[in-house]
Amino acid sequence: MKIATFNVNGVNGRLAVLLRWLEEARPDVVCLQELKAPQEKFPEEAIRKAGYGAVWLGQKSWNGVAILARGRVPVETRRGLPGEPEDAHSRYIEAAVNGVLVGCLYLPNGNPAPGPKFDYKLRWFERLTAHAAELLASRAPVALVGDFNVMPTDLDVYKPERWTDDALFRPEVREAFRRLVDQGWTDAVRALHPGERIYTFWDYFRNAWGRDAGLRIDHLLLSPALAGRLVAAGVDREARGWEHASDHAPTWIELAAEDAAPPRRGRARKGDG
Repeated sequence: MKIATFNVNGVNGRLAVLLRWLEEARPDVVCLQELKAPQEKFPEEAIRKAGYGAVWLGQKSWNGVAILARGRVPVETRRGLPGEPEDAHSRYIEAAVNGVLVGCLYLPNGNPAPGPKFDYKLRWFERLTAHAAELLASRAPVALVGDFNVMPTDLDVYKPERWTDDALFRPEVREAFRRLVDQGWTDAVRALHPGERIYTFWDYFRNAWGRDAGLRIDHLLLSPALAGRLVAAGVDREARGWEHASDHAPTWIELAAEDAAPPRRGRARKGDG
């Protein structure tokens, strides 16, 4: 089972990129972020023709998350995180696909920090952590997948010293991520690439892609019931270089069947290994 996360940075404006990647990579489950489209403008028909069912939570101009499943429609179990009913941002959706519960999330950016946006980010992180604890308590096979807008360690950012005051790298945010993972989650990409610089995002500015000045902010966290099935993980970097690409590259994992978990292998780029 191949599960991927892809911040598409506008699902309609970059639909051709998404459809090309779906055809080439053929993931079983995809979590999308930054749809930047209201609920009624999600390109359901085009995605259905590509072979995927979908559930989504849209929002005009901003945010928006979706879960796609190849050959089936995900069974939606939740939209929105508990804990702050007045929060109207479309940042979380959850669904069951082929025996796995998938939480697709788009954590707030939080800049400028300090400030109200940073405070909202920390509150959202607290709500996610509380909900994640409940998911773990269920002992179900769960994957928390998406754009977390955090670089957990110095290894996840091209020049750490330039990011010390950024909301994606401030100590409070990295500590929040650590607390979440320490509940018992496995950071899948890092588990298979413990000492490797792997990036999932390259800014459009200052030739970041050309200089490989990237960040690892897209993560796939696995509950104990899934972590033992992890066999591969990587980033489809080449998609970042396509015409009219998102500033993120698709990040993915492969899980063995429940009754078979072969040795793990890491793959940083599609086609390596």
